[in-house]
Amino acid sequence: MMQQGKSSSSGSEMQVTWEDQQNINTFSRLNNRFHELEDDIKLAKEKCDNLEDAGNELILSDEEMVRFQIGEVFAHMPREEVETKIEEMKEATFKSLENLQHEKESIVSQMAELKKVLYAKFKDSINLEED
Repeated sequence: MMQQGKSSSSGSEMQVTWEDQQNINTFSRLNNRFHELEDDIKLAKEKCDNLEDAGNELILSDEEMVRFQIGEVFAHMPREEVETKIEEMKEATFKSLENLQHEKESIVSQMAELKKVLYAKFKDSINLEED
């Protein structure tokens, strides 16, 4: 008695090559980094706002010595030194925010290119969109 080989129920199964798998893995890593960057950008924006508020409060203050938090400790420092320190912190935070935003733009661009490649091959068989 002869047995017939089992045939695939869907005749159009797609072969996933090593290169395809690398593209999928790269897309996944970029997507994870994208979400990390969004969180980092949000925190940097909050820090910028907080430093701006602190600078404005300092301008309104008529104290010569002000409390300045260093880590978990407050130190009394001359107002001019604190003003300078806040400006330096604002500049550093703004520069960091710009770098994060540039990296995010680059990642969005790379993800768009990978989407084109993967959707061209896999069409509806792959979902790279988030719900």
